[in-house]
Amino acid sequence: MSGIEIGMFSVLVLLGAVVAGMHIAIALGLTSFAGILLLKDGGLAARMVAAAANDALQDHTYGVVPLFVLMGLLVSVSGVGRETFDVFEWLFRRIRGGLGVATVGANAAFAAITGVSIASAAVFTKVAVPEMVRHGYAPRFAVGVVAGSSVLGMLIPPSLLMIIYGVLAEESVGRMFLAGVIPGALLALLFGGLIIGMAWLAPGRMFAAPDAAKVLAATLAEPVSSVLKKGVPILGLIVLVLGGLYGGLFTTTEAGAVGAAGALAIALAKRRLGGGNLWRVLVETGHVTVSILFLILAAALYSRMLALSGLPAGIADFITQLDLGFYGFLVLYLAIVLLLGCLIDSVSIMLILLPIVLPVASALGMDLIWFGIVTIVAVEIGLLTPPFGISVYTVKSTLDDRRITTRDVFAGTAPFVLAMAALLGLLIAFPALSTWLARM
Repeated sequence: MSGIEIGMFSVLVLLGAVVAGMHIAIALGLTSFAGILLLKDGGLAARMVAAAANDALQDHTYGVVPLFVLMGLLVSVSGVGRETFDVFEWLFRRIRGGLGVATVGANAAFAAITGVSIASAAVFTKVAVPEMVRHGYAPRFAVGVVAGSSVLGMLIPPSLLMIIYGVLAEESVGRMFLAGVIPGALLALLFGGLIIGMAWLAPGRMFAAPDAAKVLAATLAEPVSSVLKKGVPILGLIVLVLGGLYGGLFTTTEAGAVGAAGALAIALAKRRLGGGNLWRVLVETGHVTVSILFLILAAALYSRMLALSGLPAGIADFITQLDLGFYGFLVLYLAIVLLLGCLIDSVSIMLILLPIVLPVASALGMDLIWFGIVTIVAVEIGLLTPPFGISVYTVKSTLDDRRITTRDVFAGTAPFVLAMAALLGLLIAFPALSTWLARM
């Protein structure tokens, strides 16, 4: 077989292994090693594994991974998610459909310090769904808005997907964070507008009883002082991390360290680290960090195997000869991403596709920062689409209510999938939405 044929065969084997349930890092490592063996010899394969391990992880920039993971876990254990929802619930108490908008707002704020969609889905399933159902919202809508707005966790910086993309594309992680600010805020606004529109135009889809559609102003009489007290921790942490990062006071890694220290201070002040909680947070931080770094290592080896096979260059030449052009390639790429999103998780999609398509995107003159944000929005849609829909399954398993089926959650997320598709269209039509801050 030629090098390109070996590369194509390796990609197909990799996809099959991931769909069959093999961990993406293991599948990447084994497939890449086997591909190099077929292309060259065992000695070279062993040396490339060692070189990939050394080159992929030696940069101090990767210190950002454990620091942001630690910050997110400390925030979760300190109960800030519950308090964030309380603040937004109070703020939107006079708006028709206000609890749904509050869920989106709380998710957006929580996303600004966690960076993981699954964490948001798990926290707000326990916090927001019971509250919405208690106030007369339809269970299908309640779980749908939680699962739908959880995707903000990967788009609003800091985001683990942005870190992974920055590594694969050799782009600044800090610039990726900046690029996600406007699209993330815009998606939150689209979600909020969608909920308010549904409350007025299709109340039967949102509310379980006719009288539940009334404004719930009288049900939330919490004093302003209490609301402000609850809002201070989350607001302070956001200002500390993102303000310092975007203000040029910290590098991305330093912002992670400052954020982790701030989250630790909040957890200590709230006395939430007793009973072995601190040890559990540290152990989970280690588990998540090692998993992510192993992914990066395996992705580096995969990229080298593909480069050795000549597959990315071959695909770039083939697409150039087809004369698909800028938008033709983009439509084809997004269609593949959306299709894969129905089968495998976001990280797997990026690790498999990006080493192949990034050379093509560069050859077509695409801004790789913009391309990264478009990619992240597209793969995040996969969190909500059947049959994979990991955010949907997270909500279902966390809720543990047999009356609400997985089908109900998928149905509830459908309007939010449409809103994300609208954002994708806006980003393609107006690239400056994702590049303006990053290129300042």
